[in-house]
Amino acid sequence: MTFQQKLDAIVQKNNSLLCIGLDPDLEKLPPTIKTQQNPLFEFNKAIIDTTHDLVCAYKPNSAFYEAEGDRGVLQLKMTCDYLRQTYPEIPIILDAKRGDIGNTNLGYVKFAFDYLEADALTVMPYMGIESLSPYFEKTGKGIIIGCHSSNPGAKEFQELLIDGKPLYQIVAQEIMKQYPNNPNCIIFMGATFPDQIKEIRKTVGNMVILIPGIGAQEGTLEKTLKAGLNSNKTGLIINSSRSIIFTSAGENFAQKARETAQNLKDQINKFR
Repeated sequence: MTFQQKLDAIVQKNNSLLCIGLDPDLEKLPPTIKTQQNPLFEFNKAIIDTTHDLVCAYKPNSAFYEAEGDRGVLQLKMTCDYLRQTYPEIPIILDAKRGDIGNTNLGYVKFAFDYLEADALTVMPYMGIESLSPYFEKTGKGIIIGCHSSNPGAKEFQELLIDGKPLYQIVAQEIMKQYPNNPNCIIFMGATFPDQIKEIRKTVGNMVILIPGIGAQEGTLEKTLKAGLNSNKTGLIINSSRSIIFTSAGENFAQKARETAQNLKDQINKFR
């Protein structure tokens, strides 16, 4: 089953466009979790077990695991293995924003898709769209290309005008030109820029867009959905990380995370 097929199936089953980012900052974990042998994994496991019926994907960000060295990378692997074995219908998006040339990309591909067995990977296009070909050679895997990020400084480069067009639009147009018929080609657009999302939807048609920035970065949910939903009232993966997983630092952290996730899922569906 391809990433797109897996995503479509879980969106329908769970009636959800919500993705939860598994970004377990060690300093923010509940005291009862911090003392365990594999605290990042145990935290993730608890979040997953209480929210799996509310989501369309999980998105671990590799930085939080790499920061803890080999033990952290092991727990990222444990998290991916647990998801594949226990909830195989839910896609795993590795958020690593990789992007280089030649054999370097082959190393990134091997780590994401052969070692972790993720279903999708975020990549950056600024070495040229052609440089992404090693990722697309992994048939059926979701390749999520950075188009416009959600941080305040995104405009500094991403909205530079080239022949009257902002750079992020040119990126989207080149993706459509070079990979027009690949259903597993996806872009990501920050929720903090709904006007730009609206413009990009015109360029990419029904292509899926990953939307980070809802929650801690204060992306506006209603505007984002109105700007980004495709003709099928889907086509979005709405990610929230910190505002869900760190709802509570108490022993009931997982249940509190579920309550927040349920509320966000309901809000998303309200605006669909």
